[in-house]
Amino acid sequence: MTASGRFATRRRMLAGTGALGVGIAFSGALSELFAGTAAAQGLGHTGYGPLVPDPKGVLDLPEGFRYRILSREGDELRSGEGKVPSNHDGMSAFGGRGGRVHLVRNHENRVNGKVPVPTVEGLTYDPGGKGGCTALTLDSRGRVLSERVAIAGTAVNCAGGPTPWDTWLTCEETEDRAGTNGYTKDHGFIFEVDPADPHRTGAVPLTAMGRFAHEAIAVDPRRGVVYETEDAFEKPFGLFYRFLPNRPLGGRGSLRAGGRLQAMRVPGVPDLSSVQDVGAEFDHIEWVDVPDPQAAQTPIRFQDFGRGGITHAQKLEGCYWGGRSVYFVSSFARRSDGSAADHFGQVWRYDPERRRLTLVIVFGPDTDVQLPGESPDNICLAPSGGLMVCEDGNGAQHVFGVTRRGEVYAMARNRQNIGTEQEPEWGEFAGVTFSPDGDTMYVNCYTPGTTFAVTGPWRR
Repeated sequence: MTASGRFATRRRMLAGTGALGVGIAFSGALSELFAGTAAAQGLGHTGYGPLVPDPKGVLDLPEGFRYRILSREGDELRSGEGKVPSNHDGMSAFGGRGGRVHLVRNHENRVNGKVPVPTVEGLTYDPGGKGGCTALTLDSRGRVLSERVAIAGTAVNCAGGPTPWDTWLTCEETEDRAGTNGYTKDHGFIFEVDPADPHRTGAVPLTAMGRFAHEAIAVDPRRGVVYETEDAFEKPFGLFYRFLPNRPLGGRGSLRAGGRLQAMRVPGVPDLSSVQDVGAEFDHIEWVDVPDPQAAQTPIRFQDFGRGGITHAQKLEGCYWGGRSVYFVSSFARRSDGSAADHFGQVWRYDPERRRLTLVIVFGPDTDVQLPGESPDNICLAPSGGLMVCEDGNGAQHVFGVTRRGEVYAMARNRQNIGTEQEPEWGEFAGVTFSPDGDTMYVNCYTPGTTFAVTGPWRR
């Protein structure tokens, strides 16, 4: 470790939390994630008990919790525009009038997407793209009032994030250009979606925010800075970015005014996977202007960032704003792929006021018991004062809860087999989010595309 890294000595190794035997390491900085947030008012000290097998074979939940299926791929959209698209991914919930809730849901359709997002006039970027978003409106009792296309003609819409002015930024996880895979326009952009009225935002790429394999974003609600993750599992790995808007916090459409895209440099640390000590802190984080945000000739992660280079990380995915900091996830790192070290998931915290980066959580292999597969992926704050983490790996797939004490528990398990009886396979979870009042958790099953509403004693 270089002199710029300051190690915290606290470390907690947790294992054997229930029948699943999940292991995880934390730093004391985890508690700061919840400071000053509405979620901090909850208890958040324990889980909700063991999962109860669902007699319908769909979704296992703890006792006292219930689920409803809001939408499934292949069903007819209530708007009559076509069928519910496949590959449900990132999602967010927004409050509406009269207790209504607007859900915006990504569809990570590639060129071979089973059910494409229907093209709609005024909402279609590229007729050759099969990805996009759909929007659901629920009444105050959680019943679906409408379901419609929110944006179409985009590609590989993976995650994204909400803005302080209640719109959704959907991210394309691809760098395909016009003329490839049937596309008529370049892809790899972020698009803004209005959940209440998608026609107010249309299908306009926010080109200044960069063209690369976007995963997720988080907006600093005080400064308007947008943080972006890049999902790249082959070398050179992805970067962690920030976008400095010309019109910070300017409301719907303001990001079209452009701004400056920068990438994070941790002095002396070219690969974040090399940091294995939970609680490790790095001060004086640097932000370097991206030479060519449009990647006209060279993908951004290949570009020359000058003396000192730039800091990479394998599989950068979830991104979330909590308290006064942004949190982002490296889903896994493997030496066999070229990473400096192995892990099954890191959660990093960046404090912009102190310009400090801290490794908050590490999943395996240094923990006593490893989490299976590639985990975690999407994350969000829970009303109990903890985290909800979507697992993306092999074998059984779960939504895990992480309490404020650092305990890990299973919140949900997908029982829908998309493999065979001899070789079962379960679709990953994605897009976990909560209603504005904290009474309902919404989460997607990627395959078969399913959107669930989960209710129960969240504040117990």
